[in-house]
Amino acid sequence: MESSPSGKHQKLLNRPPLVLIGPPRLGYQNLRPKLTSHQNANLRETRGRNLETEREMASDAAAAVEVTTSADAPPATVDAAAKLPHKVERKWSFWCDNPSKPKQQGAAWGSSLRKLYTFDTVEEFWSLYDQIFRPSKLVINADFHLFKAGIEPKWEDPECAGGGKWTVTSNRKANLDNMWLETLMALIGEQFDEADEICGVVASVRQRQDKIALWTKTATNEAAQMSIGRKWKEILDVTDKISYSFHDDSKRERSAKNRYSV
Repeated sequence: MESSPSGKHQKLLNRPPLVLIGPPRLGYQNLRPKLTSHQNANLRETRGRNLETEREMASDAAAAVEVTTSADAPPATVDAAAKLPHKVERKWSFWCDNPSKPKQQGAAWGSSLRKLYTFDTVEEFWSLYDQIFRPSKLVINADFHLFKAGIEPKWEDPECAGGGKWTVTSNRKANLDNMWLETLMALIGEQFDEADEICGVVASVRQRQDKIALWTKTATNEAAQMSIGRKWKEILDVTDKISYSFHDDSKRERSAKNRYSV
């Protein structure tokens, strides 16, 4: 689901490699904003370049970074501004649940859930995503989560207890990765008007059909959930109907009924 950058995509940022987990594969990324003015950065990558093109672009980093300064600003000021990390609106945490690993007898649900990394800059996000956080790399029955820092991806978490989720399914791993990335960028870039209502997103890899679920806080707030559902459907560019279920229903029934749909 690759699309050409929209008018919102204003900058190309040359980001130096971050020493996080293994050797990063970072190049120029186009970052999508719906950020505050001081965070004027985009969250849209420009992949598909070959190595020769990346080397040429790396040699001209100054030309690839558009920095908003006064016309007479000294070069040192411009260089310093270009190197500053680009903060996102709030902190986010990646989680992974791999139930295929051996468990102790009687282990509770969620015992295999692990928090992996918390970040608050654009540079950290891309380094993490490029290296490990793609659903297609997961084994069957595993889940990737991106949730706001401080919220655990569990029904029992106070922020999630009264909530529910929008769900989209996929039969293709490549499509799952694209929908996952589009959703991550929309969340980190604050693209939702009801952003405070969102807890996080889960990508679930299954044998027959993968799915992505967008978790929200207040399931009974129909207006907020419908707004989120319509926006998410637009972001993913899907034409099929998507549905919303309550966590409370899911606790009682294996197949929870759909409460809302768009």
